[in-house]
Amino acid sequence: MRWRASWALALLLAVCSAHAQGWRHLGTVEAVRSTPDGVELAAGQARVRIHAFAGGVLRIRVAPEGRFASGPSWAIAQAPRAVPIELLERGDALEARAGPLTARIRRSPLSIEILDAQGRTLVADAPELPTAWQRTHVRTWKRMPADERYYGLGDKPGPIDRRGRAFVNWNTDAYAWQGHSDPLYKSIPFVLALRSDGFAWGLFLDSPHRSHFDFGKESDTRFSFGGDGGELDYYVIAGPTPAQVIERYTALTGRTPLPPKWALGFQQSRYSYASEAQVREIARTLRERRIPADAIYLDIDYQQGHAPFTVDRAKFPAFERMIADLRRDGLRTVLITDLHIKRDPGKGYAPYDEGMAQDVFVRNADGSVYVGPVWPGESVFPDFTLSRVRRWWGGLYRDFVRAGAAGFWNDMNEPSVFNVPGNTMPPDVRHRLDDGTTLDHRAVHNVYGMQNARATYEGLLALKPDTRPFVLTRAAYAGTQRYAATWTGDNTASWHHLSMSTATLLSLGLSGYALAGDDVGGFIGSPDPELLTRWYQLGAFNPVFRSHAATDTRPHEAWVDGAEHEARRREAIELRYRLLPYLYTLAEENARTGLPILRPVFLHDPQAEAFHGEGRSFLFGRDLFVAPVVTEAVDPHRIALPPGRWYDFRSGRRMQEAKLVLDPRPRDTPIYARAGAIVPMQPLVQHTGETPKGPLELRVYLPDAGQPCDGALYDDDGESFAYRSGAYLRVRFTCAVDAGGIRVAANIEHARFRPWWRDAQLMLVGLTRAPAAVRLDGRALQDWRYDEAARTLRVPVAHARRDWTLTVQP
Repeated sequence: MRWRASWALALLLAVCSAHAQGWRHLGTVEAVRSTPDGVELAAGQARVRIHAFAGGVLRIRVAPEGRFASGPSWAIAQAPRAVPIELLERGDALEARAGPLTARIRRSPLSIEILDAQGRTLVADAPELPTAWQRTHVRTWKRMPADERYYGLGDKPGPIDRRGRAFVNWNTDAYAWQGHSDPLYKSIPFVLALRSDGFAWGLFLDSPHRSHFDFGKESDTRFSFGGDGGELDYYVIAGPTPAQVIERYTALTGRTPLPPKWALGFQQSRYSYASEAQVREIARTLRERRIPADAIYLDIDYQQGHAPFTVDRAKFPAFERMIADLRRDGLRTVLITDLHIKRDPGKGYAPYDEGMAQDVFVRNADGSVYVGPVWPGESVFPDFTLSRVRRWWGGLYRDFVRAGAAGFWNDMNEPSVFNVPGNTMPPDVRHRLDDGTTLDHRAVHNVYGMQNARATYEGLLALKPDTRPFVLTRAAYAGTQRYAATWTGDNTASWHHLSMSTATLLSLGLSGYALAGDDVGGFIGSPDPELLTRWYQLGAFNPVFRSHAATDTRPHEAWVDGAEHEARRREAIELRYRLLPYLYTLAEENARTGLPILRPVFLHDPQAEAFHGEGRSFLFGRDLFVAPVVTEAVDPHRIALPPGRWYDFRSGRRMQEAKLVLDPRPRDTPIYARAGAIVPMQPLVQHTGETPKGPLELRVYLPDAGQPCDGALYDDDGESFAYRSGAYLRVRFTCAVDAGGIRVAANIEHARFRPWWRDAQLMLVGLTRAPAAVRLDGRALQDWRYDEAARTLRVPVAHARRDWTLTVQP
C-alpha cells in the first residue's frame, strides 16, 4: 500500500510539473480522416498522422501547430513502400491496422498504443502524460515495462543498456571524453528495446535538431524522447527478434556499402607522421618486421599550414611518388581532409578562391560569410546542404585521387570551431537547400557531418566510378553509414577506456553503424606496454582496425615495447588476416542485411537474459565468441559462455563448463567457436593485395548429433563494383552428425568470380576417435590425418571450387 501511495504521489508530481512548466498537451480527438498515405487525427490545433510501411513499420508524426514539414528526410535511404491502413471504431477508441502492426488510439486525451499481430504491446503512450510541446520543444512519454532494456543511440559511452539514464543528441567535439560524457560526436536517435523474454522492437526519432532521450532517469515507470525543433516524427519498428529490428531499421536508413577489402586490414596512423621520411620509415619497419598492414594515414601535418587540399612540399617533397611506392608495397595512403577551408584571400589558395567565386560557403543571418577559427586559423565552411556545393567539394579530391590516395578522413565535422560558445557554429547561421529555402544551424547541425561525408563519398564515386570509396567520418547522423566508416573519436590511453571500447562499438553496430573502430592504444596519453598489447588484441576484432595516437604521446606502433609485446601484437594482427575470409563474409552480410559485425550475444540468443547487459565480451559474427582481457588487475579472468556448446578456438578443446576462471590470466585473447560453426580462414599474408599461398582452410566445429551446422563464404575482387553485376562467389557449407558418421558439404550458390584458392583443407574439430574411412564424393581418401590429442581430423579437398561432399565413417 505504501508503494502504491509513493507511486501515485510521484505520478502526480510529474504531471503537475509538466503542466507548471508551460507544456501544452494533446487533447481530445475531434476529427479523424483517412488520407492517401495514412490517417490524420485532429486534436485542437494539433495534428497527428499515422503512416504504415511494408515490413512492419509505423510512422507517427505530431505537428503541434497543425503544419507538417515537407521534403525528404536526411536519414531515410529511400521512401519505404506504403501499405494501406484499415481504420476501425472500437467504442471510445480507434484501431488503425496495417500489416503486422496495429495502432490503438484512445480519443481523450489522444494517446497511441502499438501492438503486433499477436496482440503484444510494443510501445504505448503514458496516459498520465500525453505528448506535449513548449515553444519549439516537442516531447512524448511512453510506458516503460519493468523488464525492458534499451540499446543503441550510436556512440554513447558507458553501459550498453541505456536504462536509468538520459541522453542528448548534439554532435560535439568531445576531446578526452569519459564514460559519463554526453553528448559525443554522433546523433543516431535509434533505440532497440528488448524484454527479458527476448521480445524486441525498435524506435527511430527522425529529428536532426537537438534531441533528448530519458530511459527512466526521470521516472522508473516511463521513458520519453523529443526534439528541440520541428515536428515530432518517429518510427516504430516491429521485431519480434533483435535481428529483425536491425534489418528493418537499416532497410529504412540504408546499409553500409561493401567496403574495399583493404579497409578490413590493419591501418597505421598517428597525429602526425610529419614528414615523407617518417612515413617511409614506418612503412619499411612494418614490412621488415613482418607486421601485416594495409594502410598508413597522414594527419594534418602533411598540409601547408594545415590548409585542407594542400601539401607541404618542404616536408613531403616527393608526395606523389611516396604514395606510389607505398602502394607497390601493399600499403594504401589515407589522407585527412577536414572541411574547414582556410580564409586566405589573394594567396592563390584555390579551395578558398574558387569557393568564394562559386558562393559555396555558409553565411550568417546578415548574409555575410561565416568565419570561424580552426586548425588553419580563420576558416570558412562549405554549405553541404546544397547539392551543387557537395559536387564542388567532391571535385576537390581530383588531384589526390590522381596521385593514388586510396581513402579520405573527414575529421572535425561536428562541425568543430575553436574558442567560441558551444565550440561550433552560431545557431542563427543559415544553410541553404536546393528548393531555395534556408534553415538555421539548429536544424542542420546534426546532419552537417553526414552531408560532409556524403559529399566526399559521392565525389570519389564521380572521380572513380568503378572503385569503392573509403571515407572515415567522425560526426554522423542516422543513415551516415551509407557513406562512411567511423570511429569513436578522441579516446584516452587507459584501462577504463579499453574496457568501454566494445560496448561503444556494439552500440554503434546496433544503431546501424557496423563499420566502426576506435583508436587502438588510446589517442590521448601514453599506454603502458601491457595496455597497448591488450588493445591490439581487442582491436584485431574491430571492424575498423586502426592504431592512432596524439602528437605528444609515446609511439603506439606494434614494435615499440620489446620482443615479447611485439610478438603478441603481431600474432593478434596475423589472426585478423587469417580470418579475413570470415570477416569479409560478415562485411557482405552487413551490406546485404544490416546485421553488425560485432554483436552482443542477445542478437542471436535474445532469451539469454544474463547477457542482456553484457558489453565487454561479444560475438564476432554469429560463430566466434570473444572474451577480451580489458582490466589492469591481475585477478583471474572470468568468462561466461553463451548458451549452447562451444570450443576453444585455438586448442579445439570442447568446453564442458558454462563459466570459466582462467588463472593466470591468458597471454592472448580467449576466443571460442560455436559448435556447428564452419569458419573459413586463409594462409597468412602481409596485406590484402597479396595472394595467399596454400589452400582455403575450413574449420568445422562439430555439433552434437542432429544439431545444425553450417557456414558461408563470400568473395569478389575486393575493390570494384563488379559484384553488383554478379561477379562474386558465394558458397554455403553444411555438416551433419548422426550415428552413421559425419557429412560435410559445399554448395556453390553463385560462381561468377574465381577466388585465390583452388584446394581446401578441412579441419574437423571435436572428433573423439580416428575414423574408419573418409570419402570425398564417394571416393575413398588416404591422405587424411587424425590427431588424437587434439581430437581433430585434417582432410585435403582437391579442386574445391565446386560442389563436393565429404563423409567420415566412425
